[in-house]
Amino acid sequence: MKEINALSIATIRSLCIDMINKANSGHPGMALGSAPILYTLFTRHLVSNPEVPDWINRDRFVLSAGHASDLLYAMLHLCGYGLTIDDIKSFRQIDSLTPGHPEYHWTKGVDATSGPLGQGIAQAAGMALAEASIAANYSEGQKIMNHYTYVLCGDGCLQEGLSQEAISFAGHQKLNKLILLYDANQVTLDGGLELSFSENVRARFEASGWNTLEVADGNDVEAIDKAITQAKKSKDKPTMIMVHTIIGYGSANQGTSKVHGSPLGVEDGKHAKVDVYGFDHEDFFVPEEVRKHFEETFIARGKKAYEEYQKNFEDYRKHHEAEATRFENLKGLDTSKYIPEELPEFVAGSQTSTRVASGKALNHYMLACPMLVGGSADVAGSVMTKLNGGVNFTPDHREGHNINWGIREFAMGCMQNGMLLHGGIRSYVGCFAVFSDYMKPAIRMAALSRLPGIYLFSHDSIAVGEDGPTHQPIEQLAMLRSIPNVRVIRPADERETYAAWKLALKSTETPTALILSRQNLPLLENSSDEGVSRGAYVVSKEQKRADLVLIATGSEVALAIEAQKKLLEKRIDVRVVSMPSWEIFQEQDKEYRRSVLLLPSERRVSVEMLSTFGWGKWAKYHMGIDEFGASGPAKDVFKKFDFTSDRLVRLCEDILK
Repeated sequence: MKEINALSIATIRSLCIDMINKANSGHPGMALGSAPILYTLFTRHLVSNPEVPDWINRDRFVLSAGHASDLLYAMLHLCGYGLTIDDIKSFRQIDSLTPGHPEYHWTKGVDATSGPLGQGIAQAAGMALAEASIAANYSEGQKIMNHYTYVLCGDGCLQEGLSQEAISFAGHQKLNKLILLYDANQVTLDGGLELSFSENVRARFEASGWNTLEVADGNDVEAIDKAITQAKKSKDKPTMIMVHTIIGYGSANQGTSKVHGSPLGVEDGKHAKVDVYGFDHEDFFVPEEVRKHFEETFIARGKKAYEEYQKNFEDYRKHHEAEATRFENLKGLDTSKYIPEELPEFVAGSQTSTRVASGKALNHYMLACPMLVGGSADVAGSVMTKLNGGVNFTPDHREGHNINWGIREFAMGCMQNGMLLHGGIRSYVGCFAVFSDYMKPAIRMAALSRLPGIYLFSHDSIAVGEDGPTHQPIEQLAMLRSIPNVRVIRPADERETYAAWKLALKSTETPTALILSRQNLPLLENSSDEGVSRGAYVVSKEQKRADLVLIATGSEVALAIEAQKKLLEKRIDVRVVSMPSWEIFQEQDKEYRRSVLLLPSERRVSVEMLSTFGWGKWAKYHMGIDEFGASGPAKDVFKKFDFTSDRLVRLCEDILK
């Protein structure tokens, strides 16, 4: 057994060296040091079927230190995921299946896009949460959802503040089926770890409610195996296994930062392969006995487990037919069959903030959409993220649908990504709009990974009032709108809010940010579900012939309609367009866009109580706020910035002059 272990690990390490040398780019350091960790995990523990890579009950593996992607690709090649030697040789090349960092949806066997350090740990925590939630929400749920989530990280991941947010949450929630493998090589890019990091990592994890184990020699397969076996037995805590490795093992520069992110080159690569690993073969060589070893271990175990699961699921169906059907329907992220098309009736003349409307809509859709879970960063009462009569998700109530994320915006966003990567569950998260900044990298990752995360961002303007400029968003919408594959929807009233929620829940590959008001807004006479689905629409038509078009979002739509009435008294006829979503409107055909916008850009005015950045795409003139807000009652803040219908009237008069 020792011989095949050594030969297999040498093969993995040699493939990593060859990939990086051929590409003349990559990170050999962690890959060479961690090779025995992943070899042990994949050959002895990880359960997954490469023939059905999206099997819902497979173990998940997240490479949080995504720069070591060459190591993951070597494993996927040996484990039968369809990565060929030619794919391996195309490492880091355009359109190859082996990009510089692992990308979900792109390479079979990659369970999460990773690379921005720390995000993988949080995504793995989200996966573990999803596994526990799904199992608890079905009768005898352990029969259909019962697996582990593993994550490999390095020193860099643990230095990112995000990691502690996720570690703290996972420990508090006792996510015992989460196992973190820590490659403790004591080196970062700039040099030895002592330059920047000196904490007691085991004590940190223990203080956060984790089990901790330690492996003194990162090349000791049996010790790594024993530690993983012990971690899997934990009943009430996640486990961190600290494995002491040597960065760039085998290189003449091993143990130093020189091997972190630079190819070894031909000479040093040969030294490592031949002199240290005893692997004297041509580049990209895989011995047949190594291929057979992986077939007899990882591949055989995964196929057997999958076949047994299929048989057990059919037996489960006999006893729980309705739940089995629901489980199968929700294995992916498509919940459209559960979302009612018709909106409820709304009370004419009513006044409701869109955050309150969002809370109502959430509870409305929750009744129809099973496995919808979520919560906020300790502002559930302000962002209205609680499900009425819902149970909190806790270690004692895994069936709970209300998640108390705590003040952890970044981890909350990343863990939502993990939940969606897992599948079988839909989710939403919420906080104040100004703190979307804390979550931005997670939103970007969702967009890149094509995950339909739902973000509820309330307190959407200077109308926040007394909390002042630190809590009043100005540039945040411009930031959100700048992220590719994100839909930003800022509804103008209760009807538009329900419509926005419906779009968010129907999305399967695009994140949605709902931008919600704290202040009450009137129900608009002509607000439209269909209009929201098209991104923009005429909410208040001109009487005869439009002189100008006012394009507004959110609370400013009512203000624009008020200005429209005042302008008409001055014999100025304007059209008011509600544009809740730039992105959805841009997707419409040219004919529809022209029919809504009607006039050329120099006859259009944007009206939004936020930064005017980006509005030049839709209008030449703008009424917005390009400075920070002020502290005081909302009505006084509006007065200070003169954000009133009278100012909009004056602006229109000036344009027409």
